[in-house]
Amino acid sequence: MNVESRKKALRYLFQKVVDPLGYKFNPDEELVDFLLEQEVGLEQKHGIPFCPCQGLPKDREGRMKLVCPCIPFHREHFDYMKCCWCLLYVHKDVTDTSGLRQIPVTEIPAAAFKRGNNVR
Repeated sequence: MNVESRKKALRYLFQKVVDPLGYKFNPDEELVDFLLEQEVGLEQKHGIPFCPCQGLPKDREGRMKLVCPCIPFHREHFDYMKCCWCLLYVHKDVTDTSGLRQIPVTEIPAAAFKRGNNVR
């Protein structure tokens, strides 16, 4: 499968995962296209479309938490930021992404972790 058709397939698959979680693709189509292309490259190299903006840990458990879309594994962190780390996905209510930024988990108030999953 060529890169363009794989990007289209990943987009279709990922949409079905992120939509019920309250997320959507970033409205910046150029960014989305670039990030999906990076994921295709990671999938070709590792067999799995990992998050394109995170370094891959050596342990299997850590790697599995970075399979895109990784929202379920980092939900409270991403809900607080209103986006995932690489901005491929944003909350459905986000219309302007210019104010979104990465926030280290250590800077997120403990109250933001609803289920007691404080990963600090």
